[in-house]
Amino acid sequence: MDHNRVGMGDERRIVRRWRGGGGCGCGCASVLVVLTLGLVLTLLNAGIGIGVSVRIPLTDSNLTIAGSVGKKEKAADALPNYVRGKLGGNQNFINQSNTLTIWVAEGTAIAVLGHQEGAPLIDLHLEAR
Repeated sequence: MDHNRVGMGDERRIVRRWRGGGGCGCGCASVLVVLTLGLVLTLLNAGIGIGVSVRIPLTDSNLTIAGSVGKKEKAADALPNYVRGKLGGNQNFINQSNTLTIWVAEGTAIAVLGHQEGAPLIDLHLEAR
């Protein structure tokens, strides 16, 4: 925070500067989420996933953003069927995926733009395994 003088008096103007950062590091593959929610779900032998997908007009491609967290063996299975095999893949126009494994817990996050076999026009995916 900077304090700058305005005019001759004792008035001060406070200038707040926005500091960039944040972004996609706060999703299902973040350290905090995997350490807390992931380890709790591991104790329950479970995994949860959430995702949203929309068809790009006049194409056969979808934009899908999804994430999951839970026991290592179940986290990837909680993703939508049409992006499960694409985690860490390179078969689409854009495929950005992250995974974080801490001991027995895992978090995944994926964003895919391209053809996805079996993807509907619009989809909201919520799953607990």
